[in-house]
Amino acid sequence: MESKYALTNKPLSKFCGAYNSIDKSPLKRKLQNSRNAGIQENVGAKVTKLEWVFKNNNRIGDNVTGDNETENHLQNVQSSLPVKLSPKSRIEEQRQALPVARVRKNLMQEVYRSDTLLIMGETGSGKTTQIPQFLLASGYGNKGVIAVTQPRRVAAITVARRVSQEQHCQLGDVVGYTVRFEDCTSPKTRIRFMTDGFLLREALADRMLRNYSVIMLDEAHERTISTDVLFGVVKEAQQERRLRSLTPLKVIITSATMDIDHFGEYFGVRGMYLEGRTHPVRVMHIVTPQPDYLHAALVTLFDIHRTTPVKFVLNKKLPSFSYDVLIFLTGQEEIEAMAHQIRQIAKLECFLPAPANARKIVLATNIAETSVTMPGIRCVIDAGYVKRRIYTPSTGLDVLRAVRISQAQAWQRCGRAGRDAPGVCYRTYTQQEMNAFEKMPKPEILRSNICSTVLQLLALGVNCRSFDFLDRPSPEAIEVAYRKLESLGAIRNTSNTPQLTPLGRQMAQFPLDPQYSKLLLAAPQFGCMEEMLHLVAVLSGENVFVTSNEKREQAALAHAKFHSKHGDHLTLLNVFSAFQKIDKVKLWCRDNFLNTRNLLYAREVRQQLLEIIERLQLQINSCGENHDQVRKCLLMGLFDNIAELQRDHFYLTITGRQRAKIHPSSVFHGKYRPEYIIYTEIVLTERNFLRQVTEISPEWVAEVVPNFVHLSRIKNKC
Repeated sequence: MESKYALTNKPLSKFCGAYNSIDKSPLKRKLQNSRNAGIQENVGAKVTKLEWVFKNNNRIGDNVTGDNETENHLQNVQSSLPVKLSPKSRIEEQRQALPVARVRKNLMQEVYRSDTLLIMGETGSGKTTQIPQFLLASGYGNKGVIAVTQPRRVAAITVARRVSQEQHCQLGDVVGYTVRFEDCTSPKTRIRFMTDGFLLREALADRMLRNYSVIMLDEAHERTISTDVLFGVVKEAQQERRLRSLTPLKVIITSATMDIDHFGEYFGVRGMYLEGRTHPVRVMHIVTPQPDYLHAALVTLFDIHRTTPVKFVLNKKLPSFSYDVLIFLTGQEEIEAMAHQIRQIAKLECFLPAPANARKIVLATNIAETSVTMPGIRCVIDAGYVKRRIYTPSTGLDVLRAVRISQAQAWQRCGRAGRDAPGVCYRTYTQQEMNAFEKMPKPEILRSNICSTVLQLLALGVNCRSFDFLDRPSPEAIEVAYRKLESLGAIRNTSNTPQLTPLGRQMAQFPLDPQYSKLLLAAPQFGCMEEMLHLVAVLSGENVFVTSNEKREQAALAHAKFHSKHGDHLTLLNVFSAFQKIDKVKLWCRDNFLNTRNLLYAREVRQQLLEIIERLQLQINSCGENHDQVRKCLLMGLFDNIAELQRDHFYLTITGRQRAKIHPSSVFHGKYRPEYIIYTEIVLTERNFLRQVTEISPEWVAEVVPNFVHLSRIKNKC
């Protein structure tokens, strides 16, 4: 099926529209820049005229060519790029050039005076990498570990790697990181970067977090579920340690774009603003609204490529620097389609420079918005969209749609262009459109399934109905989570004070969705622990199948070798079982159109889950070729995810009564429609889709989950 994102039959002879520019001052708060008048540019195939307007609206000059203006903007590099130095000297010089270095003394005085600090500093100010090192140098590492949380594992790992270089130590020595299923630390580690989810799990063992002297919650504006819960956990830990006269816990909340007034009211402190960024970024808004943001991003890219040198050499005494491009898109399908289109156009227009003079084009989702520096990126093209999940507790439906980003996210993306030299951000939306964006993204805890969070809080001895949330989830969401955990056997007494059952305490040991934890705990009784370990490990990661526009038929044939007549779960099991037997995994994955990174990650996840299973002394067994046992075991955790085929070929979910189709990625799509299926999730894109489905016999439901609330809706039950 042809991708709806194929960007064909559209001319690339000229820009899709003119851009308005904002000259972004490095010393002003980002969210205040929208009121500044900027540079008006009339852009066709080439910039022909520029009109400079400063904040006081006095015209400074016009009739400047686009090439001259670009060069003028990039002249700032001369003061920011050092002459060639030794790696050690250059790193130290880069550190001293960061804006945060100029306020080090004042910052440490504030840390000494206050237990809680709110710091809002611009992207590129150095807060993420430098503040932990300031704390270490001030002796806070002697009193305990300095923890720095990140919303994403890739950010935790890359920042830890950079800080270890600046500390001139091996990664895992003084500076280390811990993310889900991976620990790169040692007893010597004093600065520990980690995901917010990992720190939350540490709180299960010690609610006062006594191992830490300072906890820095970075990228607070992202408002992930784990970060929101941590706000309440660290606040309570501070109070408890104070009451017991223990070593005080310092808490530092940092972000480039958080709602500092809201946070200040919650923590009862006054916020601080760290002015300055290392390099300026010019912001360019499209003048007229664009109906196709993908096409707008594509033509912007090729206009940049035609008019901007791949390498800039401003002074023979200084090193040249790359002018690479980062494009923000919403997901894997868009990225693959855009990459295919770029390659096709590059071949047609002979944009095939030698490797030494090539331009790097990075296509990324919102994962690249924060705390990750990609060398050489001088230009960002922001399409202005993000894929966001919104969970409806009453139906169990996950709505997955491309929606407009918030203003905070727009400024985060803009900051990617000015990390190591002056840059430019092209926005494929108008200034007026941006003014209509929401100021901040809606916190994840208000739009997601909080079942796993509720279980973790109960393991901490916390009742969600009384927990001090920064933004409290709806009562309906909390009650739905309690009922779900009760149906899984994890808690009891939900009407009064919910309590964990022995099974619930075991489920809380796994860093998984409670449904998956239940699958592992139930597997021994079905004799399929090995198989369920494989399957849960793969389901915990990202898609293992690689699709190819250029080799669609070859990929389909390669994937068909793993197809199971029973459905997608057993197909994934076949893939991972085969992968486990292979030595040359990269070659094998390439030949079979499988994602090596995601399968290697699944292997690591499996090993960590195995360690937890052994610690809980669960029996490890295998059902061999008797895959009915695997399908029955799936019912133990996914019993709320049963759907029945209707006469019009739609499926009707048993629990939520939602009409849906099997997802196009399923092995059943367009081939076979089982009467009853079990699915991993239901998502709404253009329509309701059931993802990762497996055929089941209706008789199994009464046998495996006799207490299923909606058992009467299952036909032909025993």
